[in-house]
Amino acid sequence: MKILVIGAGAWGSALAMSAAARPDKRTVTLWARDAAQAQAMQTERANTRYLKGVQFPPALAVVHGDVMEQVRDADLVVLGTPMAALREWLGKLKDCSVPVVWLCKGFEAVAAGAAARSMGLMAHEVCQQVAPQLRCGVLSGPSFAAEVARNQPTALVAASAHADVSEMLVSAFHGDAMRVYANTDIVGVEVGGAVKNVLAIATGLCDGLQLGLNARAALVTRGLAEMTRLGVALGARTETFMGLSGLGDLVLTATGDLSRNRKVGLLLAEGKTLEQAVASLGHVAEGVYSARTVLARALHLGVEMPITETVVALLDGKLPVSEAVQYLMARDARGE
Repeated sequence: MKILVIGAGAWGSALAMSAAARPDKRTVTLWARDAAQAQAMQTERANTRYLKGVQFPPALAVVHGDVMEQVRDADLVVLGTPMAALREWLGKLKDCSVPVVWLCKGFEAVAAGAAARSMGLMAHEVCQQVAPQLRCGVLSGPSFAAEVARNQPTALVAASAHADVSEMLVSAFHGDAMRVYANTDIVGVEVGGAVKNVLAIATGLCDGLQLGLNARAALVTRGLAEMTRLGVALGARTETFMGLSGLGDLVLTATGDLSRNRKVGLLLAEGKTLEQAVASLGHVAEGVYSARTVLARALHLGVEMPITETVVALLDGKLPVSEAVQYLMARDARGE
């Protein structure tokens, strides 16, 4: 199988490295937008910008240039780009004859005056607008790029409305250290991948304020309930949120020290401004950009998401950090 990964950031590079560890089964090419970066990675046999200290497998090829030439030679195209770039790339690939899948997690940010997309869209909804004929899917689940690059054990979920695409993803990435499970509930998988980033900001704030392990457990559990309510309202299956892309990804992102979204919450608790917190990361924290859109979709559907609402108020500067906990704990008692 010939796999093309577009985007040489941390996650795209790590996944390409994982797949290339089995050259008997796969030919893997990593396409980098920047020519100098591509040359440096090919020379150093590493992505020192994002994944320091980890060498590329010998079989991994790094290229730059005409990406469509690479696409024409691929059996599977993987988009390792941020959510903000997905619409543009799907437009370029709309006539692609092989499956196109993405790695990004989140909702599309709402642009000013974009009435047709006023609620913000999930990745598969963007694809339906831009390239409805594509056979597409998503690879998601609890995974830090640094650990995948080091070939540490990881489990992911491959979701698509096309069962053959999900199975192709399993075949492409399943290996000794990587387990991949097929799923047809692309809505549930994408909701989990988006909402967990927002909840991780809240959990980072909780830990930064030293509220204790009881508070963290309560926040993660109630956050999972929020995620599930929104997903079901959007047409997802409840059981999806008990799996890798729901509970699994939430636990990892909310509690793992490598989590960028959790780090945002920790920095806000220290008194940093949102701008300072984001600038210090060096990577994209999708929860910062998708939180408002998650809340907008929830409000539109009449779904209560108090933790998400609190995060948005914090990010918008409408709620001081010192009042966030009080805001959550002051809610009326109700049945679980």
